[in-house]
Amino acid sequence: MLVIKETLRLHPSGPLLVPRLCRERCEIDGYEILKNTQVIVNAWAIGRDPEHWREADQFKPGRFNGISVDYKGANFEFIPFGAGRRICPGITFGIANVELPLAQLLYHFDWKLPNGAKQEELDMTKAFGGAVKRRDDLYLVLRGIRTPIRFD
Repeated sequence: MLVIKETLRLHPSGPLLVPRLCRERCEIDGYEILKNTQVIVNAWAIGRDPEHWREADQFKPGRFNGISVDYKGANFEFIPFGAGRRICPGITFGIANVELPLAQLLYHFDWKLPNGAKQEELDMTKAFGGAVKRRDDLYLVLRGIRTPIRFD
C-alpha cells in the first residue's frame, strides 16, 4: 500500500482535479478568490510541495509508514482522487484494481532492466497532457519465479 500511495502522490492519474466554482468570496494564502470564480486544483503540484513533503521529488514509499494520510481527501497534501463531495466515486474500485494485480505481478516475476541497464541511467522525463506519464516507454525483462498454487 505504501508504494501505491507514493506512486499516486508523485503521479496522480489526473494532475488537475475537476474544476470547482467558488460560491462566495474567500481568501486562501493571501489570494482573493471572488464569488463565481472557477478554480482548478493542481493535485500534481500539491503532491510535490516541499512544504508538505521532504525530498518531494524523490520516490520514497516509507514516508507513508506510520502516518494516517489516506486517499479519502481529509489530508489536503495528498488528494489524488480529489476531496469533499466531488471526490472520485470509483476510488475503492480503482485501488482494488491496482493493489491485487500489482501484488500478483511482484510475487510471480523477477523484474530487470534490459541489456544490463542501471536504474540510475533511466530517463524519467515526463510528458504532460490529460494524464501525466513518462515521455519514453519503460521496457523490462520478466522472469517467472513462482507458479500459482493449484487447488484441483
